[in-house]
Amino acid sequence: MITEHEITLAQPADAAAIAVLSRDAIEQGLSWRWTERRVLRCMQDAACNVVVVRQAGALAGFAIMQYGDTEAHISLFAVQAAQRRAGLGSALLAWLETTAEVAGLSAIKLEARAGNASAKSFYLRHGFTETGLARGYYEDVEDAVRMVKRIGAAPAE
Repeated sequence: MITEHEITLAQPADAAAIAVLSRDAIEQGLSWRWTERRVLRCMQDAACNVVVVRQAGALAGFAIMQYGDTEAHISLFAVQAAQRRAGLGSALLAWLETTAEVAGLSAIKLEARAGNASAKSFYLRHGFTETGLARGYYEDVEDAVRMVKRIGAAPAE
């Protein structure tokens, strides 16, 4: 059930809140690498989108996706704990997929913590498939499951 929301490119004023949500929702138990400064650098990178979803004007979630020649990579994706399971993550992911398709890309890749069953389930429900395991991916603290979703039109044979 999606409540009223707005998805836009992030603004510099969003960087601190994005960094804190990354620290609290994604990087727990790890070094805090996605600081405000790093988020701001991504905002300035033409090959990267930093996107936010807002509810009632407040930041409810965000995603950072980098674009290559043929594929995109979701580096970070999070929704505030109190606002999960309300359709915001699905809407944010749909926005990213549409953007990647419009850019003519063939796939979106990502890594998720191997122990994060809810994240893996979310991505599987949205058409991602598991492609492998990266041992020690998260600072040798935890493995990552690699996932991919094929997008766009199938190539002509």
